[in-house]
Amino acid sequence: MEKKAAGRQGIEQVAVHMVKAILCAYIVTGIMLLVLTLLLYKMGLSEQNVNAGIILTYVISTFSGGFVAGKLMKRRKFLWGLLLGVLYFVLLLVISIGVYHSLDGEMVNLLSTFALCAGGGMLGGMVS
Repeated sequence: MEKKAAGRQGIEQVAVHMVKAILCAYIVTGIMLLVLTLLLYKMGLSEQNVNAGIILTYVISTFSGGFVAGKLMKRRKFLWGLLLGVLYFVLLLVISIGVYHSLDGEMVNLLSTFALCAGGGMLGGMVS
């Protein structure tokens, strides 16, 4: 019985750490998108520059979230960072489906976004 309670507490702690890390990633996303919006407004960026900024936002956000996840978990940091990147992508996908009611993109774009998010999170976890 005592072992189950300790296991449950461990799972709850992991969940809290992952929520903190994903929250960090989305706060960084919000800040970076705000900066990108200001740059678009002030400098009239091209569509290609905006797309590059969005890609950079994905990578930096998941990197920061993976870094936080790795610091909080202390073991198998790259796996926790990878998990964070995957969760970030899934949440991004769910929000997109909720807003647009469809997946309005090519499968190649979805796969590359998944790879960027997973890779950024894993790299952040490895660096932590």
